[in-house]
Amino acid sequence: MTNEQTQPAPTARWSPRSLALILAAWFVLQIGGLFSPGLLDDVDSVYIEIAREMLHRHDYVTPYIDGIRFFDKPPLMYWMAAGSMRVFGEYDWAARLPIAFAMLALLLAVYALGLRLFARLSPVDAPDRGALYSALAVATGIGPYLYTRFFIPDILICLWMTLSVHLFLIAIERLRAPHDHRGAAEVIVGMVSTTPPKSALTPCLLFAATLALNLLTKGLIGLVFPLGFVFLYLAITRQLRLLWKLHLIPSLLVFGIIALPWHILAALRNPAIALPAGVGLPARGGWAWFYLYNEHIARFLQKRIPHDYGQTPVWLFWSFAIIWMIPWSAFLPAAIELFWPRRHQLEQPDAGLPLFLWAGIVLGFFTLSARQEYYSLPALPALGLLAGGALAWADRADVAYERRKMLLASRYMLVLGAIVSCVCGYFAVMAPTPKPGVDIFSLLTNNPELYNLSLGHLYDLTGAAMGLFRAPLAGVAIAMLLIGPGSYLLRRQGKTYAANLTLAAAMVLVLTCVHGGLARFYPILGSKELALDVAAKQSPGDLIVLDGELTSGSTLLFYTRQPVHLVNGRVNGPWYGSFWPDAPHIFEDETSLRQLWGSRHIFLLTYNPVQRMKDLQGIAPVHTLASAGGKTVLTNF
Repeated sequence: MTNEQTQPAPTARWSPRSLALILAAWFVLQIGGLFSPGLLDDVDSVYIEIAREMLHRHDYVTPYIDGIRFFDKPPLMYWMAAGSMRVFGEYDWAARLPIAFAMLALLLAVYALGLRLFARLSPVDAPDRGALYSALAVATGIGPYLYTRFFIPDILICLWMTLSVHLFLIAIERLRAPHDHRGAAEVIVGMVSTTPPKSALTPCLLFAATLALNLLTKGLIGLVFPLGFVFLYLAITRQLRLLWKLHLIPSLLVFGIIALPWHILAALRNPAIALPAGVGLPARGGWAWFYLYNEHIARFLQKRIPHDYGQTPVWLFWSFAIIWMIPWSAFLPAAIELFWPRRHQLEQPDAGLPLFLWAGIVLGFFTLSARQEYYSLPALPALGLLAGGALAWADRADVAYERRKMLLASRYMLVLGAIVSCVCGYFAVMAPTPKPGVDIFSLLTNNPELYNLSLGHLYDLTGAAMGLFRAPLAGVAIAMLLIGPGSYLLRRQGKTYAANLTLAAAMVLVLTCVHGGLARFYPILGSKELALDVAAKQSPGDLIVLDGELTSGSTLLFYTRQPVHLVNGRVNGPWYGSFWPDAPHIFEDETSLRQLWGSRHIFLLTYNPVQRMKDLQGIAPVHTLASAGGKTVLTNF
């Protein structure tokens, strides 16, 4: 491989055929899943409701949820959803649309970076092969797909990280060009070519802009990863002297113009106020204390107030990084052997160093801090690129040894695919058929201690519930035959390109079936149908009440377009903002609930209808409006 890398880079244009394949996978998975199911309770509907309230308040600085200030996250995600709803209307699919297009931008960014890194390694007649495989790996990996099913910022972090790495590599290459007689190979409008040296100013300014957007997406972590990558890369390659040539002053100006206005306005509009004693808060605090310290430093130290998130063990966190890239992670051992940087390559580093460094910074940071199972997502484009580059190298006719290693990896998938196919096929055929109209909740177990994890409800599944998932299970069983035996046979015959495309196509089928399963599981995860039932019956003056904290039924806010009162729900998300003098009275206790039940029309969403009926029957009539997913809406009229 080293000898190959000393040769001039072949011309690698953006291939229309490859782009069509990437676009097809994106369209089926992202646009195809845009309109169902409804919003999920918890952060999905919380963030989108904040965006909707921004539209109505015309306040794009201070986020509000249910009329209460919400300081947990920076505003870019809210702005994107609000802008989309402003154009297309206040629909759930419109709010989700920016995430779908962010995923498309990520795939194109991965493809462009793959052209830069792998043009020399790919087959001569298909120099974009590594870029194509890398983009397909990210498009069809389990993790990137699952975590675009709800509205969280992590896929945007993947995009900004990919662009940051690429822009930095372009800048460094341009700075080194005067000392490199071979010129600079760079990606410009989809082309890799040998060009005269160019100024590093443009990529540096774009890097600064990307850094600012990263900060506005998920806070200080948006600075840690890209800047950590820059410093460590320059240190490892003994090029720290180039740091001062990266146009720092104009880059800082660009960064400040984009990033500072919101931070300054948020601090000015939400100054410190007196806070209650005895709850762990300082005597005075405002946006700055909560957002800058509590949400970043205290979270890193696992001392955030309130502690409203789960903690994934380190070994499981690292395991999830591999699981999220299944099936492409099967090729990572061969990729590690192929791309692991050797000492003599550090002065002229190959593709391996930036990719290993990128993934290592993300995984290493969260190893030392608070972590959930999806926090490894910003490392996944790097893992996808490693797998894609190795697969492209194995496509070459002159590297039979590499093809044998890929065939060995396919044997693991052969076994795994056969096992998963048999298990899914068994449940698809043998699972008992549920009675018509059965509530999925009645077929599940309950594991509330796991619900702080983003996928905690999956542990509730039982064999009795599998009959509801018969069609998705059958689809997965068929797809796993293509992933295992199908791709193995093609690879064994030397048809590596066909084998890899078969793998991607089979994963599109698998993930489409996953979406079908999510739609069937939705009554557990969201409350859209219940909210629509309430909206159809409510009249002016009626009150909507949620029995518990906001995240247990936050879809009520979006679909009813009405404020929601919370019984014993002054915790977690709206807790800190509730101390502001302008916070509306939405928090109820047992006494105030009984008073309201006897004085006005109430819709009460509860997880414990039997007990609530006993509590309220002597005060006013209690009727059941609707039930789904273990939740019931009670009314008193």
